[in-house]
Amino acid sequence: MPALISRFSKLTAVLLIVILVMSASDGAAQESGPTPVFESMFGESSRIVDLTYTINDRSPYWPGDNYEPFELKTIATLEEDGVLSKTFCMPEHLGTHIDAPNHFEANRIPVDQIPPEQLIGPGVVIDIETRAEQDADTMLSLEDLEEWEQQHGVIPGGAIVLLHTGWGRHWENIPRYQNRDARGQMHFPSYSPEAAEFLVEERKVRGIGVDNLSIDRGLSRDFEVHHIVNKAGRFGLENVAKLDELPPRGFWLIVSPIKIEDGSGGPARIWAVVPGDEDAKD
Repeated sequence: MPALISRFSKLTAVLLIVILVMSASDGAAQESGPTPVFESMFGESSRIVDLTYTINDRSPYWPGDNYEPFELKTIATLEEDGVLSKTFCMPEHLGTHIDAPNHFEANRIPVDQIPPEQLIGPGVVIDIETRAEQDADTMLSLEDLEEWEQQHGVIPGGAIVLLHTGWGRHWENIPRYQNRDARGQMHFPSYSPEAAEFLVEERKVRGIGVDNLSIDRGLSRDFEVHHIVNKAGRFGLENVAKLDELPPRGFWLIVSPIKIEDGSGGPARIWAVVPGDEDAKD
């Protein structure tokens, strides 16, 4: 694992993204498994996990005023125009997306000004799925963080922390994903304000994410976690997919959001680079 970390530490954010693009466009990318470029950088047994949901008109979205589902329209076709082109319309905060620091706090940077190096970091997954199955309103606590660090070590500075609640199993069922009661109040788990403050102030994380609609639990009315994270200049990630495929630590995250001028967030492609057993022992 130290060799893998050293390999990453010598790369700039731009170079890493270029390498990933090269890997994706390599002719071998048509076949299953890593490409030669990927193997040379990250090791033969490393793998990429795409933590991004495909966006379509069935994607769950925040049930607020003026929020609308994703819409895609064809504006030119190969048969009639010689080119295929489409237009889409969606809220910034739909699907797998990033909340920029200006989302809940004034005088904080928009999504297009987040430095690229802040969008790459060591990944951490904290699992509360078992408890969330019993209590949809549960929150990640300071005790949970203490227990995690006792088992896996101190959360590294500059990490991007992801909370696995198991909510992804409801992704294709919007009413269940929102989990609204008779009064319209949503119920789903997320971070406690105390845990969020500890992560940004004590562990200096770059961002936090979750596998459901919000880094604040569904019952929240004041969005205290959003305020804590955004006030500290950090970002949030919401509707992150496939967290059950990641280890608790020992992998790297790459967050690639749409670059909307003055945007409060936007859809993001998120990758995890997970070393295999052989690479982890380097």
